[in-house]
Amino acid sequence: MEVRFQVIRQQQNSSPVFQTYLLEVEPGNTILDCLNRIKWEQDGSLAYRKNCRNTICGSCAMRINGRSALACKENVGSEIARLQKTRSPSGEENTIPEITIAPLGNMPVIKDLVVDMSSFWNNLEAVTPYVSTASRQIPEREFLQTPQERSLLDQTGNCIMCGACYSECNAREVNPDFVGPHALAKAYRMVADSRDQETEKRIENYNEGTKGVWGCTRCLYCDSVCPMEVAPLEQITKIKQEILKLKQASDGRSIRHRKVLVDLVKEGGWVDERKFGLHVVGNYFRDLRGLLSLAPLGLRMISKGKFPLSFESSEGTQQVRSLIEAVQALGAKDS
Repeated sequence: MEVRFQVIRQQQNSSPVFQTYLLEVEPGNTILDCLNRIKWEQDGSLAYRKNCRNTICGSCAMRINGRSALACKENVGSEIARLQKTRSPSGEENTIPEITIAPLGNMPVIKDLVVDMSSFWNNLEAVTPYVSTASRQIPEREFLQTPQERSLLDQTGNCIMCGACYSECNAREVNPDFVGPHALAKAYRMVADSRDQETEKRIENYNEGTKGVWGCTRCLYCDSVCPMEVAPLEQITKIKQEILKLKQASDGRSIRHRKVLVDLVKEGGWVDERKFGLHVVGNYFRDLRGLLSLAPLGLRMISKGKFPLSFESSEGTQQVRSLIEAVQALGAKDS
């Protein structure tokens, strides 16, 4: 079948333009197969990265029809079926299906589909993604792990550093300090590694401002595009749980936000907004500056009749409390 490939062409520091290539392909052909044919048969100047062709190296990550993926993993048939491009809006059956290919996001373009991944690698280095060297100071024996200890590293160990999650990260797009989901997924691997001797120090670093785990917006895009099912958001959540075990509610606004939210839902079935602001921003009336910062908002709410004068617990409060306590007990048992 004939497919139209719309490929974004771009030189460094220039505006992107679409270039169209028509290709006769089979449904089972991968996107990388098609790019290779375009380069070999039609346009040798097209630039993109590739290596293993077997979903191992991560080199060929790019945006395919608007989402980041590996070109060696996605095929023509599944892409056409997913976007239902075999029919035009008017219902004509002979419309040529179209596949759009663009470079990864959140990274500057070098040429065409090749991006500069310097920020990606620098942010990975920032979380110190290797076992602490202190463990190498005992030369008499190896640092062995039980199968159970090793199994904790399996999921994050599957990461191939393709950059798909980083490309789709909304938090990274608006916050240049955020290290990214790839880095924090690797960070959890170190937290979970029984051989590492700097766990508490790591947790302190990952808890810092919005460049660590609290910078994540929990949009789930990283999980949805990861080709290896590493589930970066899940790993970020695990780091947050480790932070909450070591920290008190008064240690920081991000931690108070998490703990106060759970405590208020346990108390009343849903969030008492009056207490939420006072406890999180005002630190249980201990942060005078925080309390004063709430005053303008509170006055506007009162003037517009939006400030709740009372709070009524939900009818299912006891069931909600029981569910939360059961989950917390299960988490404590697993840890």
